[in-house]
Amino acid sequence: MSENAAPGLISELKLAVPWGHIAAKAWGSLQGPPVLCLHGWLDNANSFDRLIPLLPQDFYYVAMDFGGHGLSSHYSPGVPYYLQTFVSEIRRVAAALKWNRFSILGHSFGGVVGGMFSCTFPEMVDKLILLDTPLFLLESDEMENLLTYKRRAIQHVLQVEASQKPSHAFSLKQLLQRQRTALTSSAGSCVRIPSGSCRPMSC
Repeated sequence: MSENAAPGLISELKLAVPWGHIAAKAWGSLQGPPVLCLHGWLDNANSFDRLIPLLPQDFYYVAMDFGGHGLSSHYSPGVPYYLQTFVSEIRRVAAALKWNRFSILGHSFGGVVGGMFSCTFPEMVDKLILLDTPLFLLESDEMENLLTYKRRAIQHVLQVEASQKPSHAFSLKQLLQRQRTALTSSAGSCVRIPSGSCRPMSC
């Protein structure tokens, strides 16, 4: 941790995601009830630096940086920053921290994301605390949409990611070595090069 760390901060975390990592900061007691803190739009986890030391320290507070904010990785090019994508980030963070049930403390846009997560995965949320969060109203058909289609979509994406084998990438030197080895060992055989492992080079 840096020497300018917030008072009471016990650790800084980097949680792996397919596009890089989600950065987070933790305060309080590891044995305490978990609380996920969500910052506002164009803000970051540092917005909780002054608040969390004033809260009861028998809770375990984790303030995350949403993707593209603070110290978290930006999304891959072409991936939009949709509300639903941030909702799925909460599910990823909960899985990484092995949390089955937790409270959410959301500020502004973080409160909207936390509220949407609470509607989509109500069994995972103990309490929802909102700070300066705009009112969000859901029609009854939208609630059904969240609980069925959007919930299933998030779960499906996470299941697909979990089932994929890690891709292999080869340097140009490794590819040339594999090709030489294959050519000398058996004439007429093919070298299988995984897609995406190399790029065409200009002469």
